[in-house]
Amino acid sequence: MTCSTAQLSLCGLLLAVSSSAFAAPSDALPASNPFAQPSMLPYQWPAFDRINDADYRPAFDAGMAEQLREVAAIANNPEAPSFDNTLVAMEKSGRLLDRVSTAFFNLASTNSNPAMDALRAELSPLLAAHRDAISLNTALFARIKAVYEARNTTKLDAESLRLVERYHTQFVRSGAALGEAEKTRLKAINSELSALGNSFRQNVLNATKAGAVAVSSVAELEGLSEPQIAAAASAAAQRNLKDQWLITLQNTTTQPALAQLKNRALRERLYKASVTRAPENFAVVAQLAKLRAERAALLGYPNHAAYVVADETAQTTAAVNGVVNPLAVAAFNSAKAQAVEMQKLIDAEAKASKTKPFKLEAWDWQFYAEQLRKQKYAIDEAAVKPYFELNRVLVDGVFYAATQLYGITFKPRTDLPLYRDDVQLYEIFDRDGSPMALFIADNYARDNKQGGAWMNSYVRPSKLLGTKPVIGNHLNIPKPPAGQPTLLTAAETETLFHEFGHTLHGLFSEARYPMLAGTAVPRDFVEYPSQANEQWASDPAVLANFAKHYQTGKAIPQALLDKLDAAGKFNQGFETGEALAATLLDQAWHQLSAAQAPVAKDVLAFEAAALKKAGVDYGPVAPRYRSSYFSHIFAGGYSAGYYAYTWTAVLAADTEQWFDNHGGLQRANGDFYRAKILSRGNTADAGRLFREFTGAAPDIAPLAAKRGLLLAKPAVKK
Repeated sequence: MTCSTAQLSLCGLLLAVSSSAFAAPSDALPASNPFAQPSMLPYQWPAFDRINDADYRPAFDAGMAEQLREVAAIANNPEAPSFDNTLVAMEKSGRLLDRVSTAFFNLASTNSNPAMDALRAELSPLLAAHRDAISLNTALFARIKAVYEARNTTKLDAESLRLVERYHTQFVRSGAALGEAEKTRLKAINSELSALGNSFRQNVLNATKAGAVAVSSVAELEGLSEPQIAAAASAAAQRNLKDQWLITLQNTTTQPALAQLKNRALRERLYKASVTRAPENFAVVAQLAKLRAERAALLGYPNHAAYVVADETAQTTAAVNGVVNPLAVAAFNSAKAQAVEMQKLIDAEAKASKTKPFKLEAWDWQFYAEQLRKQKYAIDEAAVKPYFELNRVLVDGVFYAATQLYGITFKPRTDLPLYRDDVQLYEIFDRDGSPMALFIADNYARDNKQGGAWMNSYVRPSKLLGTKPVIGNHLNIPKPPAGQPTLLTAAETETLFHEFGHTLHGLFSEARYPMLAGTAVPRDFVEYPSQANEQWASDPAVLANFAKHYQTGKAIPQALLDKLDAAGKFNQGFETGEALAATLLDQAWHQLSAAQAPVAKDVLAFEAAALKKAGVDYGPVAPRYRSSYFSHIFAGGYSAGYYAYTWTAVLAADTEQWFDNHGGLQRANGDFYRAKILSRGNTADAGRLFREFTGAAPDIAPLAAKRGLLLAKPAVKK
C-alpha cells in the first residue's frame, strides 16, 4: 500500500501557510540552520547529517512567516489579477516551509523519536490554521475567482488552464465561498481534526509496539523458520526481555506469523492482540466521524463520503458502490467456499490425532489456508523465500523491469548523508543517460517507523522550480540478525514492485507546476501506477532475471513457478474480502451525518452493525483494519477513500491486459505508458488519461477474472 505525498491535496501550498499569531520573523532563522537555504547537495538532497531535532521548530516558524508575507503580497497586489501574478506566484511561494515540512514529516514517519512525536503533536493545530489562513483568505480567493472566471478569454495552455481549475475547485472545497461565521466554525473543526488525527496516529504507534506478543518457550514458536525465531529473539533482546521471544505486530488485522504458528492458543493470542489494540482510539474515531460530517454539511454535502468522492475520478458514492459491492459479494462467496474446505482439514486433523475438532476462527484462517495451499499446490513459503533475496529482487527485478520498459538505469551512491545506515541510495539516469533523480530504499521495519509500505517525495519535481525528484520507498520487512540474508515472501516481493510503481509516477513527471506534478492526483488514481507495476513481479522474463537461490545462484525451478502461478487465485476470496470489508467500514463511517455518529462506547457496536448491513460480517474473515487502528482513514489521506485501492486495482488489471495484448515487457509499451500516464501527473482529468491510454473505459471483469472471483452478473462498464 502506499500512501504517497499525493495525499496532500494542495501539495506544499496549503501545508505552508500561517498567520502571524503563530509565526516568528524569518530573519530569526540563523544561517546555521540546515533549512535556511536550499540544500547545496546534489538534487537538493536533505543534509541529514546536519539536521537536529532543535532545528525543526525555528525553521517552521520562519517558514510560516515567510509564507505569510508572500501570500499577503499576492492577495493585496494592486495589479489586476492574472495567471502569473496570482497562481504562478502561489506556486513559487513557501519554499522554506516546504523544505522543513517535507524533511520533518517524512522522517517522522520513517525514523521518529519522542522529540519529533511531541513536535508533531504541537504542530498539528498550527498547520491546520496555516491551511485555513490561505484557503479562507477572502482577498486571495477573489483574485483566484477572477482568474478562473476569465480563463476562457485568456490564452492559457492546457496545463495552465488545469491549474486554474484545480485552484478554484480546491479553494471552494476548502470553504473559501462560505460566510464569515461558517468560516470561523470551519477553522475550529479543522484544528480539532488535525489534533485528533495526530492523536490517533500516535496511539496506533504506541499500541502496535506495546501489543507485541512475548513468549517464554521457543517450543511455542513451532512452525516458524530458524531466521524468524532468531529475529523474534533479537526483537526481545532489544527490549531487554530476557529468555523470551517477541512477535511484533504489523498494522493490519492478520499477522504474518498466523500462517505458520502451529500453536493454536498462541495464534489466538496474537490475533486478539492485533484486533484489540488502541481502544483509546474509540473516542478519537467517534469525534473524527462527527466533525468530518459537520464539515461536509457546512460545505454543502450530505456527508463526508459524498464530499470526498465528488473530487475523485469516481465522483459519486453510487459509482463506488458499483465497483465495491459486486466484488465484495463475489469475494465473500469465494471465501465461504474455501472455509468449507479448511473446516474439513481441521476435522480430519482432529480425527487423526483423536482430539476434539474446533470451528474455524479468524486466527485459524491463514494457518489452514497455508495447509490447503500446500495440499493443492504443494507450495511451501519456506521453499520459495530463498529465491527472493531482497537486494536481488530490488536490483535484478524491480530495477531490471524499469530498465527494460523505460530505458532508465541505476547507480548506487555512497557519498551523501543518510538518516540510517541500513538505507540504500541510488541515482537514476534517464533513457538518454542524463541524471534525473535520487531513489531511497528504506526497507526494514523498526519500532520508530510507521506500519505498512509507502512512497515519499523528499524533493518534488517541478519544471517551474527547476527541481528534480528525490523519492523514497519505505517498507516494513523484518530485519534478520546480522549476517543473515533478507529473504522475502512472494507478497513482500510484490510490495517492492508496488511501491516502485509510485516512484515511477513521481520520477517521470513532466508537469510544470508543483500542484500538478507526479503523484498529486486523485486518491482513486494514485494507487493505479503502483498496482499496475505489480504485474512485473510475476513476469517470466523478470522472474528469470531475479528469482535465483541466494546461496547457489540457481534459477527458481519452473515447476515451482508453475505452482505459484496456479496458486495466484488461491485465497483471493479472503484477501479481496478483507480489503473490501475495510472499504465498506470506511464508507459506513463517512456516510454518517453528525447526528448519526456514535459515541465512544458504541464504536464496536457500530462497526459490527455496519459490517452486517453490508453483508460482510463473516467471523473468519475480518476487515483488514478495525476502526481503532485504521490509520489510512483516521490518520492518513484516505478517509472515505479506501475504496481507491479496489478502484485502482480495476484500472491496473485493465492495464495488465493492455500490456499482454501489446507484447508485454517491451520498450515501446513502456514509453507509451510513460507518455500517456506516468508523465502526466494531474495535468488532465485522470479518467480521460486512462481512456486515452487503453482506448476504453475501465471494466471490473479483468480484475474479477484475475482473482478467480465469479461475478453475480456480467460486468458493466462504468
